[in-house]
Amino acid sequence: MPTTSDLLRDAGVKVTPGRVRVLDALLATIQPMSHADLEALLLDADRVTLYRVLDSLVNCGLALKAIDPRGVFRFSASKVGQEHGGHIHFRCTGCGGVFCLKTAPPPSPKLPRGFRLDTVELDISGTCRSCNRGPHALFTSSH
Repeated sequence: MPTTSDLLRDAGVKVTPGRVRVLDALLATIQPMSHADLEALLLDADRVTLYRVLDSLVNCGLALKAIDPRGVFRFSASKVGQEHGGHIHFRCTGCGGVFCLKTAPPPSPKLPRGFRLDTVELDISGTCRSCNRGPHALFTSSH
């Protein structure tokens, strides 16, 4: 099992104590965490530095960022070594969780001549099994 430092290095970002602490916190929790949650957990964390660390973890693919129904950004660790462009994510509007679906994204649209596609974003949302308290759900695994 790779260490947090290994994950950071493999993602191409500099290993810093702040990144290690934040990524460790995200890896240790099941529920997505808000900036305030992380700030409370990491008592001596500087607010601005924490924002920068979270942004860097999202940008390098080690964390996912989703907005909850109250408009609060929540962060969760992404599955290590999993490509996040080959499938669809389901975002829970209840808890803010992000879940991988075993469904391939739809094909890219045919673009007019001279256009170039850079990214496709498909956002599917609803409530997860835990929030629904129902016996079934559409997702297979969570981040």
